[in-house]
Amino acid sequence: MRRHNESTSPGLFEVSPVETSVGEVVARRLIDWGIDTVFGLPGDGINGLMEGFRRVRDQVRFVLVQHEEAAAFMACGYAKATGRIGVCVATSGPGAIHLLNGLFDAKMDHVPVLALTGMQETSVLGTHYQQEVHTQLLYQTVADYNLMVTNPQQVPGVVDIAIRSALVNRTVSHLTFPNDIQVAAASQAPYRHVGPGAKPTSSPVVSRPAVAPDPEDLASAAEVLNAGQKVAVLVGVGARGAGAEVINVADALGAPIIKTLPGKHVLPDDHPLCMGGLGLLGTKPSEEVMEECDTLLMVGTSYPYGTYLPEPGQARVVQIDVDASRIGLRLPVEAAVTADARVALSQLWPMLQPRSDRTFLAKHQRGRDAWLADMKALQDPSRDPIAPQYLMGCIDDLADDDAVLTCDSGTIATWAARHWTIRGGREFYLSGNLATMAPGLPYAIAIQHAYPQRQVIAFVGDGGFAMLMAEFLTAVRHQLPIKVIVNNNNAFGEILWEQILLGYPEYAVRHQPPEANFAAWAQACGAFGAKITRPGDLATAVSEALAHPGPALIDCDVNPNEPPMPGKIRYEQAKHFAEAFLRGQPHKAATLSAIARDKFHQLRA
Repeated sequence: MRRHNESTSPGLFEVSPVETSVGEVVARRLIDWGIDTVFGLPGDGINGLMEGFRRVRDQVRFVLVQHEEAAAFMACGYAKATGRIGVCVATSGPGAIHLLNGLFDAKMDHVPVLALTGMQETSVLGTHYQQEVHTQLLYQTVADYNLMVTNPQQVPGVVDIAIRSALVNRTVSHLTFPNDIQVAAASQAPYRHVGPGAKPTSSPVVSRPAVAPDPEDLASAAEVLNAGQKVAVLVGVGARGAGAEVINVADALGAPIIKTLPGKHVLPDDHPLCMGGLGLLGTKPSEEVMEECDTLLMVGTSYPYGTYLPEPGQARVVQIDVDASRIGLRLPVEAAVTADARVALSQLWPMLQPRSDRTFLAKHQRGRDAWLADMKALQDPSRDPIAPQYLMGCIDDLADDDAVLTCDSGTIATWAARHWTIRGGREFYLSGNLATMAPGLPYAIAIQHAYPQRQVIAFVGDGGFAMLMAEFLTAVRHQLPIKVIVNNNNAFGEILWEQILLGYPEYAVRHQPPEANFAAWAQACGAFGAKITRPGDLATAVSEALAHPGPALIDCDVNPNEPPMPGKIRYEQAKHFAEAFLRGQPHKAATLSAIARDKFHQLRA
């Protein structure tokens, strides 16, 4: 017999068998936005969200990772490569904390990512409950739209707002869901409405038209560029998709083109106008162009390293960027154009006066040709220990013309910047502004999911790979044919050389024995794995790995004392290098020997 106060009806935040939960509504709203892939790791803080994903498992692929940091990197890499929004999911407390590094990578490189996290149920918030981390506060510096959902009536409206915000602003959005909200019936209105507002109603649509330039701004830009005698063009990733327009404008101006590292795939490296990259990882001809130019056109970049830009007063500057707040961050800008790069350049081109005097361009093209010959000379198969330049050269020679290369931060970025040739449909991705370690492998996994027919190669260091190497097993489990090439110098190589270039002897940057054998890990995962220690074995191994139908890994021991020398050595750099040696830099003989061999091969070439 039932007492009068007992009931079989669902409680305030309980869903009946015939009602749809908040978790399911969220999952279905992602589908409405065209999202078919989510990267994450379950936990009891998101069981309601996971049930929603289970119910739509035939429409949304949930990529189960080994570590939440990798999920965020995957979402970021997916967004970078596809232009679509990347989505990552993590549980409350520690899971949500682990996402942060990858989310900051997305924020700082301006790509759209949605993070969904869990929160302890509303009734225990504020009681110092287990895993009670208020992620909406933790995420306030990384997420542009950042909300803890506290009422079932907010969905799916706030999902639309979050996705739209991420897409339009090219940044991170974050929604965190308390446990009880996740499992609540989406139709429930648990509280009395006391104001005139209504629950958010929306639709999964967004308008992102290409921003057209103001005619007066464009006229000012043309006036500055037409007056220049030695014009240079610097392009970043914001000029992606505008490669043809960049070339047209530069050709009309007789201007050498320089690329930022994130913008490496804006145009082919082998184009006659291309001088390569800029900065410590850049090329000598690019640096010399910057030293000599009297006019600079910046497109889709707010290049941060001001010491490699023209001195203030040296050059008149025109800057084109879709984000007006990014214009003028590094140099005084005489003509600012807020617009989509492709649209602005296509309208600017007819306004330019074609140059018959191409002396400035021809001079630096000769310098570029000499630089490329020097770089080719460093790809010497006879050098033992193996030169990292030769390793990257083998990959470059053997990879498909539409291959995608992902890269970690470190010395590997130097070798990739200088020895990975953008040609055909090739692409290149790394952590540009955060410059974090370890994204190379997760990026590759995400991009292979997005483009299953393309060759995707992760070029990583031993340090970065070791941080998230468990994700290679993720690739094996998902039968993703990614290729991982480990540039193994048994050290944190970039940090080593950064210490030296400050005048300090290296400290705590080389690992003690035993050295890792990552090929054994690949084989243990059931994949192709090869350990390479001799230069004569390298090209064959890389060829076999690229041809292997499944996941493959090459662990190549390279010369740990090979310095990633700047394109053009400055006095202060040389001075600090000498100071580090005088203060007790270890491995002096091996380092000097590597430098001498490099110079010998360049002179011989």
